[in-house]
Amino acid sequence: MKTWIAFWSILRKDIKNYYLKPPNISWGIIFPLSWTMMLFIRTPGQVNMRELLPGLMAMSALFGTMSMLAVTITFERKGRSFDRLLLAPVSLDVLMYAKTAGAIVFGIINAFVPVLISALFVNLNGVQWGMVLFAVLFIAITSTLFALLIATTAKEVFEAQTYSNFFRFPMLFLCGLFFPIAKLPAILQHVAYVLPLTYGVDILKGAVTGTSTMSMWLCSAALLGFSLVLYFACRWNISHKWIL
Repeated sequence: MKTWIAFWSILRKDIKNYYLKPPNISWGIIFPLSWTMMLFIRTPGQVNMRELLPGLMAMSALFGTMSMLAVTITFERKGRSFDRLLLAPVSLDVLMYAKTAGAIVFGIINAFVPVLISALFVNLNGVQWGMVLFAVLFIAITSTLFALLIATTAKEVFEAQTYSNFFRFPMLFLCGLFFPIAKLPAILQHVAYVLPLTYGVDILKGAVTGTSTMSMWLCSAALLGFSLVLYFACRWNISHKWIL
């Protein structure tokens, strides 16, 4: 079987069966927007939409990718339809790329929904869009690989959902979106710096508002490192838990 045919067939099947389903829309788009409305209501005075944009984009990418991939793969494994993919004449790497590509693209699209909405209310001139795209891409990649790592461990759909929330919400509150990392307790600061979302959010803040606290090169290297570590961890888990 040609590699590109296998890749596209798996990706097309996922698009048809799973993308734009109510759970993915609710977690990936409605949840971040609802959170923003809460901030508007609870915050006295005028809220700077531009300052909220990096957080909205990060949340949309994080929840969109993890909500979809972890649950759908666990669902396919439970229904034994995933076994057919493992038996197909396709390399394990191609299978991983095909299953994760859709979630990454979906996460990127989710992240730019708040941008379109924000453009109706504020002037986005001066935003460094190249840095924004880089940060969103790697937030989507690391979130997707996190979801794949969860999917290799969970046996039931509810387990995948529970594990996803166990990682998502701590990352959300420790990455510097709502509280400056410097104001967190010392032990939580150490935890924050081992979360990939921290570095993606810092790049987004620098690109949108110019308020980053770390260098672009450090954040980029950290995101690349996290992506490689998560990829090989997923690869090892799949080889030992799904194949053997």
